[in-house]
Amino acid sequence: MQALFLDSPARAAGQRFVIYHEPRGLARGCVVAVHPFGEEMNKSRRMSSLGARAIAGAGYAVLQVDLLGCGDSSGDLETARWDDWIDDVLLALNWLEQQHDAPQWLWGTRAGCLVAAAAAQRAGRSFDFLFWQPQASGKQVLQQFLRLKMASQLQRGTPKGPANKLQLDLAAGRSVDVAGYRLGPGLASGLAAATLLPCQGSRQLHWLEVTTREPAQLLPATAPVLDHWRGAGYDVRSVAVSGPPFWQTLDIEDAPELVQATLDALGASTAVVQ
Repeated sequence: MQALFLDSPARAAGQRFVIYHEPRGLARGCVVAVHPFGEEMNKSRRMSSLGARAIAGAGYAVLQVDLLGCGDSSGDLETARWDDWIDDVLLALNWLEQQHDAPQWLWGTRAGCLVAAAAAQRAGRSFDFLFWQPQASGKQVLQQFLRLKMASQLQRGTPKGPANKLQLDLAAGRSVDVAGYRLGPGLASGLAAATLLPCQGSRQLHWLEVTTREPAQLLPATAPVLDHWRGAGYDVRSVAVSGPPFWQTLDIEDAPELVQATLDALGASTAVVQ
C-alpha cells in the first residue's frame, strides 16, 4: 500500500490524495475506488480499506482517490463542482492505466457510484463496474443530505424554516452549511442532476447491497435500475448480503460478507474478461 499525491491539470488544479494498492504479479484488472458523499465517506473509510486490500490480494491494482475538497486532497468542498469530481476520477483512471495494461473497473460506494458512472460517460469508453449500496438518484442524495440540517434544528429546538429554503439558497448561488460541511451550488447542482445510467459499450455490472433483513434481499427500487442496465447490454450480477449499514452507523462497523461477495464477484468476472 502506498499513499501519494497526483497533480491535477484540470480546472481545479491542485493535488489529489490517493492510496495505491499494488497487486502481486501481473494485474488482472485496474480498479479505481470512488468514495461516498459527505459524512458517509468517513463512515465508510474502514470498509473501503478492507475492500481495497482484499481486491488487491485477489490480483487487482486498486487506487482509492479523495475527490476535490474531500479527505486529504486539496481544495474546498464549497468551491468544488460536479465536473471537478469527474475530472478527479479520470485522473485516477489515467494514472492507473499507465501502471498496468489491464481491464479497467470503476468501484463506487453509495453516491460514489453516481460519480463513477458520470466519469465513464465522460471518458466515452467501456468499463466494468462494481457498486456497493449504490444510490441511483443524485437528487435524492442531495435531499437526504439537506434534511440533516432540518433534523439538527429540531434537536436543538430551533424553529425550522421552509423545507425548501436550502434548495432555494443553492439555486440562488449561495452556499449552505449542513452537518459540518459547507456545500456550494456548483457541486449541488451537478449532484442533483445525476442519475445512475450505463455508459456506451456493454460490459459488466456487479451490484452489491447490504441489509439487516433476513433473508437478505435487494431493495425493491433496485429492480428497475438493473433492468435498465441489462437493456443497455450489460452482464448484470446482483446480490444482497447480511450486514450493518456501515456508511451511516454511529460506530464504525464491518460488513465481512460484503467483502467476500466482492471477491466472489471478481472471481466470476475473470472468466468473462479472459
